Amino acid sequence: MITDRYTSPACPPWLMRFLKQTGLGINKFGMIKNGDSVLLGISGGKDSLSLALALSLRRKWLPISYTLRAAIVEWKQFPIKPADKNAISCFLAELDIDHDFLVRDMFPASFRGKFNCYLCSRNRKRILFEEADRLDIKKIALGHHLDDIAETTLINLCLRGNFSTMMPVQSFFKGKVFIVRPLCMVRESTVSLVASRLSLPCYALACPHHETNLRLRIKPYIKELSRIDPRVREHIFAAHWNINGEYSDYANIAHEILE
Repeated sequence: MITDRYTSPACPPWLMRFLKQTGLGINKFGMIKNGDSVLLGISGGKDSLSLALALSLRRKWLPISYTLRAAIVEWKQFPIKPADKNAISCFLAELDIDHDFLVRDMFPASFRGKFNCYLCSRNRKRILFEEADRLDIKKIALGHHLDDIAETTLINLCLRGNFSTMMPVQSFFKGKVFIVRPLCMVRESTVSLVASRLSLPCYALACPHHETNLRLRIKPYIKELSRIDPRVREHIFAAHWNINGEYSDYANIAHEILE
């Protein structure tokens, strides 16, 4: 099994760094505790598969016990290829993670003919919420990493006029369910390295907006900013907890004026 091949002390240094960075995010924000049941949202991409690996390996090392289950959303309009489906199933079985393929409509009637990245993401979350409720699971883990969070922050700041992002832990329905993002302090480059070196069974999702979504368009700007400061992603992430209180009154006044 892959978790047997990469258990400490045999775990290579590059993988150990990834696992420690994942653990840093989990511990800093109290994401996963003893006795928790966690539903993994698996997309088939490098991020969610690397997350599944990290959480499975950590179960072997930590003095706590938690249950993992995976849900793979499969759009009716873009079915997953049988070979990819089999590879994902074998991978999750190796990690000792039970899983289900959730075949759903990518364009539900509630969209009223509209479709964009926001609506698609909202639809996927709704499906995961329903699955978590069916399984009586309170925590849903998603594979968003540090770059995703930095990109979302800049998209909201520069294009939507608000300072917000995907938080490491987010409560929904008055605390009935939580979304956690264990890779929140891990760079995308680190995740890519892990996926490449371990040949994780990634597959490309069919997406009508794959080449035009905002996240892809904002990436070059963060890359350019990192030429000025290599830790720009970390700084953007930290800014959400470093709001300067001296400017709060001015912010309220400005808000009143704009209204």
